[in-house]
Amino acid sequence: MASGPLAGIRVLDLTQVIAGPLGCMLLSDLGAEVIKVEPPEGEPWRLTGQFFPDESKAYQSLNRGKQSVVLNLARPEGQEAVHRLARTCDVVVINSRPDVAKRLGVDYETLKAQRDDIIYLDSTAFGRKGPWAHRPGYDIVAQAASGLLMHRLWLDDRGFPALSGPAAPADFTTGYAIALGVCAALHHRSTTGRGQLVETSLLTNALMIQGSAFMGVPVADAERRSSFLSDLERARAKGEPFDSFVRRRRSMSEAVIGFGIYYRGYKTKDGALTVGCLSPATRERMRAALGIDDPLEGSSAKSVPGEAIAAIEAMFEERTTDEWMEVFDAHAVPASPVWFVEELLENPQVLANDYVVDLEHDLTGPQRMAAPPWQMSDSPPAAQGASPPLGRDTRKWLTGLGYSEAEIESMAKSGAIRLGFAG
Repeated sequence: MASGPLAGIRVLDLTQVIAGPLGCMLLSDLGAEVIKVEPPEGEPWRLTGQFFPDESKAYQSLNRGKQSVVLNLARPEGQEAVHRLARTCDVVVINSRPDVAKRLGVDYETLKAQRDDIIYLDSTAFGRKGPWAHRPGYDIVAQAASGLLMHRLWLDDRGFPALSGPAAPADFTTGYAIALGVCAALHHRSTTGRGQLVETSLLTNALMIQGSAFMGVPVADAERRSSFLSDLERARAKGEPFDSFVRRRRSMSEAVIGFGIYYRGYKTKDGALTVGCLSPATRERMRAALGIDDPLEGSSAKSVPGEAIAAIEAMFEERTTDEWMEVFDAHAVPASPVWFVEELLENPQVLANDYVVDLEHDLTGPQRMAAPPWQMSDSPPAAQGASPPLGRDTRKWLTGLGYSEAEIESMAKSGAIRLGFAG
């Protein structure tokens, strides 16, 4: 029995790729028993960058602690089996277009008929209503639709919109929203006895993480937001090329950016570091560490003379990253070396806080990955094992649902199920 706060909760995972699998993995980390239903060929992320048959790092990183049951939901026998399974589950999580869930017999109304108090988390690309509701979508599509793709006005060398920041930010934030929504609905059920439909989407989470950029406050928006929209309307009316408009706006935003020298990266003698001084006190400590005069307080990149910025940049290149970190630590300046993620599995800070977990995969052996993102003193979460080989648990669950050995073999022959490794 898992030790986390969701121990005793069973989740039916009907998700694929990133957001849904991540949300269900977080629920597993919190102690829930997660049964992942996959099609006979395996979900798409298994097949992306395979290093072993039906196994990829992309899949393994998002599906630890789950059990794999292979059901062909396009066949009546597969739908009957998933309905039996749903009767035993507290939660269902799905991320598909509206028409797909209904066609496969796993929409909310159908599964609510199997268990009246079920919690059904429905994650879509754009929500279930409106002119975009029918559209499929992945992270890059949601980034484009939400403005996130152009949040930093990045273009590649050919002028095409370019991904920036962490991989799949809309997907990963949606994964956390899925886990949070399920936990909230479970609490509601514990006090009322009622299940419910919970909805989230890539679009709403991509808007959420842009914070004040999406927020509309007329008294504060007169200059920036209104002028931007007016400029965009004129550019489109004149037929200004997309990349020309973006580059022009980027040059304008760079000219008025705040924080100047205080919130940025610098090259050092042997690498790079960043500083993040957002308060007057931390900026004062940074000036003390660098020996910079007070007139720079509160200045922006626009008001700091170019030669002053260049002198500060040159100052950083006179010392190593470690030497600068010693200076900044002594002055309590928020700063960090610039690391590559490949370096961090053995990083002493990461290890000291137990942010890495070691697991053993049934087929591919030892692996290390990010640990559950919470630590709790009374109900500690824990990774409940590595990701499952395809179909490993099909036979076990069908037997538990009352299927005879003859029925299981018949379903396997018909293609309604796949037994798989140790299945």
